[in-house]
Amino acid sequence: MDLFGRDEPADGIALFVDGPNMLRDEFDVDLDDIREATAAKDRLATARLYVDEHATPGLIQAAEARGFEVVVTSGDVDVKLSVDATRFATEGRAETLAIASRDTDFKPVLEVANSYGLSTLAIAPASHGRSDALRNAATESLTLSDDNETPTD
Repeated sequence: MDLFGRDEPADGIALFVDGPNMLRDEFDVDLDDIREATAAKDRLATARLYVDEHATPGLIQAAEARGFEVVVTSGDVDVKLSVDATRFATEGRAETLAIASRDTDFKPVLEVANSYGLSTLAIAPASHGRSDALRNAATESLTLSDDNETPTD
């Protein structure tokens, strides 16, 4: 029995993507890049894209077609993603928690996941869009390169 009372330990990666911070024209990152880079590390337990109410129907449809659960919020994307990711971590629903963002606001989420014994992964869109605070809080980090390859730090 594991820490969470389950006979079988959780496995896989729970991927939480901060859409407004990752899917900017300046980074030229698409959802396939993020998903493939994460899936190369382990199987995906869940893949969620968080967007605000201004997200286009085309983006939502494309994300769903790529296997993402799309969470649209009329409030702050950061708050909804943080609450959901922290809940996922505290419930032990995956072995690894991955946050794709360049926003330092997610550092406490990674710290909570670490304190619950999960591995954590910080995914940045590019070296010029990387948060050192996220990278340093995570047990592993990944920077999507400007030419859409996926080197690790």
